Amino acid sequence: MSTSTAAQAPSVSRRTSTPMAASTVSMRWNWFLLALTAVVGALLPFILTPAELSVAMRVIIFALMGIGWNMMSGFGGMFSFGHAAYFGIGAYTTAFLLLDVGMSPWLGMIVGMAVATAAAVGISYLALRYKVKGAYYALSTFAFAEMLRLFVMGNDGLHRTLGFTVPVLQGDNWGMFQFSADSPNYFWIGTGFLLVALIVSMVFLRSRAGRFTIATRDDEMAAAAIGIPVLRHKLTVTAISAAITAAAGTLYLQFYMFVDPEIAFGHAVSNNAIITAVLGGVGMLWGPLVGAIIVAPLSDLVAALLRNPPEWLALLSGQSGLDIVIYAVILIACVLVLPKGIVGTIVTRSRK
Repeated sequence: MSTSTAAQAPSVSRRTSTPMAASTVSMRWNWFLLALTAVVGALLPFILTPAELSVAMRVIIFALMGIGWNMMSGFGGMFSFGHAAYFGIGAYTTAFLLLDVGMSPWLGMIVGMAVATAAAVGISYLALRYKVKGAYYALSTFAFAEMLRLFVMGNDGLHRTLGFTVPVLQGDNWGMFQFSADSPNYFWIGTGFLLVALIVSMVFLRSRAGRFTIATRDDEMAAAAIGIPVLRHKLTVTAISAAITAAAGTLYLQFYMFVDPEIAFGHAVSNNAIITAVLGGVGMLWGPLVGAIIVAPLSDLVAALLRNPPEWLALLSGQSGLDIVIYAVILIACVLVLPKGIVGTIVTRSRK
């Protein structure tokens, strides 16, 4: 008996050490990719033209929205159709405090993140407390975003459908989060936001709370049976998701200097967040960034196609809504061909 046990010991040791070794390799790759992202973000303003840098800025905003959505829906397992609510809260809170109160956009962003977090936790608590799950939870998030859009459109204090226009200041002003149109500072700040969002995601997933959240997503009943506080961890990941998405809203406002109800709370914002994460890989740390690199430039490409279509596509000239059609085709193709997204497919095949 002792001989058999001794003979089995090395194999047991190898089996138990393999997941830990794989996790260590994965973390090393994550930190390497994080450093690579920082280097690329620092160098791109010296390589790209102002027009190309504007597209790169949109990639960052899309990536932040995708990371926020992925936290709640990919890691938390709570599908959201209404992430525009948190994006809009971040943008509108910053704009209101800046123009009507005179508060710095940096402080406005913090307040917007807090308001978005409180709203997300409040709505999710009520939904989860009364067992609203699955498709019904997704519809409740959509209804919340639509309710905010209609509320803002009818509110005089929030300028109804006119929205907010940030007044242009002379020169660069770090305190007011405003720079000249061709300044690389916006992109560098956006890269900083992106790095912070990725680090927060990495640290959360490696934490005890993150592991419990994944366990809850995979099997909620089993997680509750072994004593994991399911509701608390779902609300935690919801709060992180809303805060990241609200920061993306502030970044959008300060870069484009304008926001209105349709831009902030419209369905296009939620669609972009979902498509970005799904294309890159739901539940994958780097999925939203990869998806954003593909999805964000599409709007420019589609706009250029509609302005000057080739002769054989002349019927598209002046048409609207083509971007939605293309997004739908991409999403359907991704679900059929790459059901795990680009990053998920690469990871799965590399493991095999």
